[in-house]
Amino acid sequence: MRNVGVLGSLVWDVIHGRDPAAPPTEEWGGIAYALAGMDAALPADCSMVPLIKVGRDLRREADAFLRGLTRLAAVNRCVEVDTPNNRVVLRYETSGRRCERMSGGVPGWTWSELGPMLQDLDALYLNFISGFELGLGTAQALRQGFKGPIYADLHSLFLGMGHDGVRIPRALPELSAWLACFDLAQMNDEEMALIGDNPLEVAAQALDAGLRLLLVTAGARGAIYVAAPGFDRLAGVGAGAGGTPGPGGAGGTVRSARVPGRNVETLDPTGCGDVFGATCFARLLAGDPVERAIAEANRQAARNAGFRGATGLAAYLRGALVGT
Repeated sequence: MRNVGVLGSLVWDVIHGRDPAAPPTEEWGGIAYALAGMDAALPADCSMVPLIKVGRDLRREADAFLRGLTRLAAVNRCVEVDTPNNRVVLRYETSGRRCERMSGGVPGWTWSELGPMLQDLDALYLNFISGFELGLGTAQALRQGFKGPIYADLHSLFLGMGHDGVRIPRALPELSAWLACFDLAQMNDEEMALIGDNPLEVAAQALDAGLRLLLVTAGARGAIYVAAPGFDRLAGVGAGAGGTPGPGGAGGTVRSARVPGRNVETLDPTGCGDVFGATCFARLLAGDPVERAIAEANRQAARNAGFRGATGLAAYLRGALVGT
């Protein structure tokens, strides 16, 4: 049985404007969507190991959510911290644009904390939900110290935070250094636009530094990928001795294409990117080629748009529940 680490932040969301006719809703968000997506998509020989710090005020609720998942490994690495759990107020201005305000004080991981927890893991999915899960130095230590493939959704690294907790889109400092820490990286099209005038040059530099696959999600339009020469499957990808990124294949040229999205009748974009990334990585772990994994990730992200919240989402994505 392969163990797949899932690192991110459980966030308690208060959502305004998702349905203009309805009052605000409160529910689990953040890494909860990715956990649900991976729970539904992992191959039979894989189990999830959540690597999550949760505030003492919501520990019992977090444990209850995790008990609803079916693909968890026996080991529990959900760590309680003596600070308020992260909470986010989301206000949707349009179906695809929102304003976020975060509160709480869950600290990030240091390498001395994280390193020992990775020793029995075969792969790692990392989602920057708060943007403070780990710093660049810890990410670089992760690249050197972990030999399995690493998938990272960079999302909230592209968000600064004002004194009032409002998240502000920004260009990511030291982006190339961040990308060099991972084998596979994800961002959305708005984040890609923050990179500058020549994002493809940044992508090429990242591929030279060891990144194998860059994914850019674009909502209903699907996802664009840029793959390193020879890379089409996950086999053989990961850090080798001394932390050198493993080869994705020999020869060839950089490959890029768009994999179309799915039509969505009921649109709730909350968590779609998280479900996309978790599904894509799970299917790559199952041995799917890149475009097949992306197509399945698009399908599940579109399915997520027809369901409210993360509780019960894994079962819904498996087809066991009717959407609500």
